Amino acid sequence: MEPLGATTWVIPEGYLPGSSSGPQPQMLSHETVCLLNTGDEDAHVEITVFLADAEPLGPWSVTVPARRTLHQRFNDLTGPLVPRDTDYASVIRSDRPVVAQHTRLDSRQAENALLTTIAYAA
Repeated sequence: MEPLGATTWVIPEGYLPGSSSGPQPQMLSHETVCLLNTGDEDAHVEITVFLADAEPLGPWSVTVPARRTLHQRFNDLTGPLVPRDTDYASVIRSDRPVVAQHTRLDSRQAENALLTTIAYAA
């Protein structure tokens, strides 16, 4: 199969809620970049986070195996932590075409909210 997607994706909306309700880790408020690699080679992906009042964070490196998907929570990235209760944006760069989607689970109250949207292929 011909690889689908692009090598650069932009998610201009980002916000990690500072609190959660419900069982964890399943219901921990989080944001995720969902990556799909339809190609026959592993995709090496870098995630960089941009803040309104500080220098960018990252890049973090993840690998999406060939013909697989990876759902990477922003709050699970190690090293500098993506701050909670702070607006941010992210840029996803890959050495192979991938498809990127953005998802947020906001469980600050018992009535949970889920937001998902396709990222912008730059």
